Amino acid sequence: MAFSGGVDSSVLLALALRELGPDRVLAITGVSPSLAARDRARAAGVAEHLGARLLEVRTHEIEREDYRRNGPDRCFFCKDELFSVITDELVAAQGLDAVAYGENADDALRPDRPGAGAATAHRVLRPLADAGLDKAAVRQVGRWLGVPTAETPASPCLASRIPHHAEVTAEKLAQVEGAEDAVLALGVAEVRVRHHGDVARIEVLPDDLATVLAARTHLVAELRRLGFRHVTVDLAGLQSGLFTLDALGLTRAGS
Repeated sequence: MAFSGGVDSSVLLALALRELGPDRVLAITGVSPSLAARDRARAAGVAEHLGARLLEVRTHEIEREDYRRNGPDRCFFCKDELFSVITDELVAAQGLDAVAYGENADDALRPDRPGAGAATAHRVLRPLADAGLDKAAVRQVGRWLGVPTAETPASPCLASRIPHHAEVTAEKLAQVEGAEDAVLALGVAEVRVRHHGDVARIEVLPDDLATVLAARTHLVAELRRLGFRHVTVDLAGLQSGLFTLDALGLTRAGS
């Protein structure tokens, strides 16, 4: 199964291990510049905690022009790359009978998840969504199973911080990762650093705004070291999926 280490894929992995046993389950994590090192380490830690075999594979979505151009359908090409690597290289080599990923019932209703189309094209299973488990139910199951990421906030790939139609590059992704690491080091719960060229726009939960503002001198120095000229804090707070929703002509109050 495609495994990011987030709550959905972790719960699905835990359920698969209970049902099938560790010898019949393989967690596969795609590694690329769009995966933050902290998320890669989290995935490895969760897999070890659950007793699952983990295989890391290198994906090359950054080499795809359709991915780099960063339209609202960017996630399709990212997931298509991952599922292509799995189905083309690993199904026979690893003796896989099926491939699954952690889409939940809430995800299935959202208009801003083009990666689902790639899953359909590659006949990837979505057991959580098929069972009608929404995010709240997935977290409840995760708590019952003792999954360490049951309460972990969502952590989309680093490319989601770059506005649509602005090119995705490895350099930009590295800037975003470094900037977010600097903010997270303050002890905030969750962060997005949006990449607007030479401007970094920091989004955190409202309760963490004071922490970020108190560290503004330090953050400005750290983010300028990464190549940003200007550092801003968004008073609207953290707004997950905003770029894609804007591109689709939709709105969201926040998340």
